[in-house]
Amino acid sequence: MMFGFIALFAIASAAFALSAVSGGGAGLIVMPVLGVLLAADHVPAALSIGTALSSVSRIALFFKAIRWPVVLRFVPLALPAAWGGIVLLKQIQPAYLDFLLGLFLLGNLPLVLRRPKKDGTTRDAGGMTWLPVVGALAGFISGFTGAVGLLFNGFYHRLGLRKEEIVATRAANDILLHLVKVALYAVYGLIDQATLTAGITVAIAALVSSAAMKMWLHHIPDHMFRQIGHGAAVVAGIAMMVLAGRQISVQNHMAVHYARSTDEAELALDWRRHRLSVELENPAELEIRHYSKGQDVVGNGLSRTRPSAGPILHVSLTRGVYVTRVSHNRHRMTKDADVNML
Repeated sequence: MMFGFIALFAIASAAFALSAVSGGGAGLIVMPVLGVLLAADHVPAALSIGTALSSVSRIALFFKAIRWPVVLRFVPLALPAAWGGIVLLKQIQPAYLDFLLGLFLLGNLPLVLRRPKKDGTTRDAGGMTWLPVVGALAGFISGFTGAVGLLFNGFYHRLGLRKEEIVATRAANDILLHLVKVALYAVYGLIDQATLTAGITVAIAALVSSAAMKMWLHHIPDHMFRQIGHGAAVVAGIAMMVLAGRQISVQNHMAVHYARSTDEAELALDWRRHRLSVELENPAELEIRHYSKGQDVVGNGLSRTRPSAGPILHVSLTRGVYVTRVSHNRHRMTKDADVNML
């Protein structure tokens, strides 16, 4: 466990250093590491503890660059939405949302490959109108997953904010949100000793990185700032999808099976108590079936898995497309005659 927290500090330091030159995203990069050390529903609390202190340091460093009109429109709806996300976190695991957010972040890949534009800002006059909605979405996702990071960086760019303004304004938006979230996580019993230790480790790493960021940021051109942000989003998206995919696989007892003999090959996917099987038989016939797995008791008192009755879709070069049905008794399974020719 000690080695895990040392690794967390090293990765969090690198993540917050990258966050300093990309406008955010450290939480999304650190999230997979926290997922290894903590229970899934405790990860958001640890992230919020760490990023709250990171926001304090960034406000102190870039206070003059804060765009207060953005903050005043963003925060009011973000706070109740964060409470809604935390309530939902108590009901379901965030793995599915994490997977979708990772997929969303991968949408930055074309922006990484695109030729960078010259420095400059493009202001979207209608962006301020949508700020309350963006705040509500950010608050809900942040409450549910613990981090928002780079998800809404493009919106800040469309408002015409420069890199220092993005860092400062995001920190001002985040600080009150994270403090409220930490209090709510404590109320709902999502903070224990391991969570607190992980959060403090992330916070120390964030403070170390923030102390150095002010010296770096003004040397980075705006177009490179945007490109680094898009690249960090892609990396975070891949990490989130891998971690969420592993959690979904464990929660739903997913497994892939492959078997091959001289005259047939079968690929099967298990999901909870279901199995989807694709079998290739000679000569050139494809069988596709789905069935629910049940339990049969055999003579020695042990149980074995058996498939329930169900249709089998056949695709054959010689017989065309047709359906058969599997029937079974206590001792064997048989295929009925063809029941439907398509």
